Amino acid sequence: MRKRLNFFLEPFRTFLRWESSSGILLLACAILALIFANSPLAASYERILHLPIALRVGDFHFELSLLHWINDGFMGVFFFAIGLEVKREFMYGELRSRSASLLPVTAALGGMVVPALFYAAINFGTPTFGGWGIPMATDIAFTLGVMAMAARSAPIGLVVFLTALAIVDDLGAIVVIALFYNTALNSSALLLGLFAVSCAFLCGRAGVRTIGAYLIIGAAAWLSFFYAGIHPTIAGVLLGFAIPIAKDPEKSLLHKLENQLEPWSAYVIMPIFALANAGVAISFSSFDFASPILLGIVAGLCLGKPLGIVGAVFLMNRLFHVPVPGAASNGQAIATGMLGGIGFTMSIFIASLAFDDAAMLDQAKIAVLFASLLSGVMGSIAFRLARNTAAE
Repeated sequence: MRKRLNFFLEPFRTFLRWESSSGILLLACAILALIFANSPLAASYERILHLPIALRVGDFHFELSLLHWINDGFMGVFFFAIGLEVKREFMYGELRSRSASLLPVTAALGGMVVPALFYAAINFGTPTFGGWGIPMATDIAFTLGVMAMAARSAPIGLVVFLTALAIVDDLGAIVVIALFYNTALNSSALLLGLFAVSCAFLCGRAGVRTIGAYLIIGAAAWLSFFYAGIHPTIAGVLLGFAIPIAKDPEKSLLHKLENQLEPWSAYVIMPIFALANAGVAISFSSFDFASPILLGIVAGLCLGKPLGIVGAVFLMNRLFHVPVPGAASNGQAIATGMLGGIGFTMSIFIASLAFDDAAMLDQAKIAVLFASLLSGVMGSIAFRLARNTAAE
């Protein structure tokens, strides 16, 4: 019994160690990107990011810039890892039962809908309205990293809740990307991609454990989705859902792949994404506080996120007597909601899909960086105040 319990807990502990510690590396790469973009190296930095890289196999020729290979290719692996995490959580993790998943799912929904409404209200009727999905996301690595540093005494139940919430939040962001941030569809390529995904699920149902089979199917789905006009990272998520779970979880292919991929996702893919996407030229004019993009993103992440998350927790507690995670105090719950406003990775990713205009995209990136920093500072201060209040 103890062995089985440890199996259920160990993936979470390992995940927490990877995500919280990788937040430091992620921050370092984001700072390095900002240094590159605001130094004499800026032109070289941009030239490298737009360097064309081609894949040739016989008569087949496929070419993307380095930035697109990172955002479409590398991030496909990142989204595949998210698919594995989400499936694990719902099958035998913190979200495996309806009662356990009720609060983080409800809080995640509140933390997505309210920020989107904040942004939409500020940008309604303007060309920037399409960015409403940007403040919906919570960055797991940065959020857990800040929580590990600022709230060492936080109840473990609160940490588990925030992790589960961020995972559901990622799933919600994926749904938003799939439904609202795609170009005109190519029906033939889409059908081919869906056929490839169906083959992956059939392999999963049949218990196929050969990784090579899923790699070939995943590559076919990725390429098909790319030509279909659907962001190819969606293929990564769907492939993650298709990976089988054995009756003995310890022998699960999903468990094996997750353990192999998580360090790469946390310590390689996300830092490279930050290095490639966080580089924005910043000046005093960059902080145009009359800009609807900046106002919408900052209001969504810094106000909408905590209101949506904490409001959902308190409503569920008041109306349905669902206990606050980890028996946390009101102050700790509010501080956790504030940390949910750290949107970095997924927010910047959605911004790159929402805006084709370079100036709008830069404004969105600056807003995400500023709002994430502000949310981290506010959450850290709130945790300290909650600790001081409890000590009195």
